[in-house]
Amino acid sequence: MIASYKLPATSNNLILHVNSTERNLVNSLKSGDQKAISILYTMYSPALMGIISRIIKFDEIAEDVLQETFVKIWKSIDQYQESKGKLFTWMARLARNTAIDQLRGRGYINSRKNSDLEDVFVEVDMNNQMVYNPETIGLKKLTMNLCAPQKAILDLIYFKGYSQSEVAQELNIPLGTVKTRLRMAIATLRKYF
Repeated sequence: MIASYKLPATSNNLILHVNSTERNLVNSLKSGDQKAISILYTMYSPALMGIISRIIKFDEIAEDVLQETFVKIWKSIDQYQESKGKLFTWMARLARNTAIDQLRGRGYINSRKNSDLEDVFVEVDMNNQMVYNPETIGLKKLTMNLCAPQKAILDLIYFKGYSQSEVAQELNIPLGTVKTRLRMAIATLRKYF
């Protein structure tokens, strides 16, 4: 059997009904009813996420801010005063301030700096170890700017996996020369970064 709900007949009755429902929800939250926070989340999370998403552009971070907002609502519900405004207005201000605090934080600034690395492809070898493919960031092209001896050493060490002593044996040069040329090659490449 499907229950039918009858809406109040006039708009004034509807406003009174919404206000009493909101008041009951706030009272339940203030009394520590955990079901109330679940109801609050269901009712208001999409709207609060919309506010947060206008400020925070990364979905994962915006979701974290939403969770943090609801924790703040739960912990500070006693500060809400119905006489100063609607519950949603208070929560929206809390969500906005939490998002702005996140933007100002060092973690968000660092995550924006690292977002360019999403273009770097990662390969997984047979031992389930991650290997970065230097071709995706154009490192191989940059080595073309090196002199032939520096390029040869850099190719053997970084692209073929040789150790410095193996390079010395392969090229039949002293280990100190390998280290010097490698250091000079890296110094030259730093100029391009």
